[in-house]
Amino acid sequence: MLSAREKAAILVEALPYIKKFYGKTVVIKYGGSAMTDCSLKQAILTDTVLMKYVGINPVIVHGGGPDITNMLKKVGLESKFVGGLRVTDKETMEIAEMVLVGKINKEIVGTLNKIGGKAVGVSGKDANLLLARKKMGRTVSPGGEEEEVDIGQVGEIARVNPEIISTVINEGYIPVVSPVAAGEDGESFNVNADSAAGALATSLQADKLIILTDVEGIMKDRNDLNSLLSAIDVNEVPGLIKKGIIDGGMIPKVECCVSAVENGVKTTHILDGRVPHSILLEVFTDKGIGTMVE
Repeated sequence: MLSAREKAAILVEALPYIKKFYGKTVVIKYGGSAMTDCSLKQAILTDTVLMKYVGINPVIVHGGGPDITNMLKKVGLESKFVGGLRVTDKETMEIAEMVLVGKINKEIVGTLNKIGGKAVGVSGKDANLLLARKKMGRTVSPGGEEEEVDIGQVGEIARVNPEIISTVINEGYIPVVSPVAAGEDGESFNVNADSAAGALATSLQADKLIILTDVEGIMKDRNDLNSLLSAIDVNEVPGLIKKGIIDGGMIPKVECCVSAVENGVKTTHILDGRVPHSILLEVFTDKGIGTMVE
């Protein structure tokens, strides 16, 4: 149990950061264990409400892959992936949109409101927030040749129209965004939540982009917890990928951070969402946690 003096010291430590980020926008990509573990979910969303109350403008972009997979199982549909991307035919897209927009988004909004925040849920299709073009999957043929394959209604962000998010923020609400985008003809596209968060952070010229994951950050040696890279420069990323220090599912997350920084977002952070109140530790303390890409 912390003493009153220790609690006061924590508040004093947070003060310059509250001042620094007052009125600034922070985009949070919410996913992983922080979405499935009830105590972690409560901690992350409480962090978000606190940020709003001290004058910061949080924007949540959420994923939902496991929930989509579970719902597909319930209706007797198999999940297929190509290069880590879900093959999304028309029926799968309908299920994905239902889960992301109708279930997960509203659960997050409801929890934020219950905690004491004021949240509004939107999908990327609302007011053409996220416009997408078709994304092809990539696979390797038996002969070792890389080939493009059609994976259905999977999209990549072509344009962001952030006016609706700015309006929601200015009216005092916390925006919660589902990564379902509209195509040129109004069709729905399932887009990667990391990419959606990065594109939205860029469009809003956010001060921070925070990506929650299920790892401590970028480790120089995955077998050594003391080898966490607390900060890396965008110019270091290609070399770290070549050395295999950044690999697998971490590559698109880091590339998303690099793109955001190169397009005006001040700092990006990859945080371990399994740590309770990880966002507060990063934003409001001297040491911070995870890996910053700048």
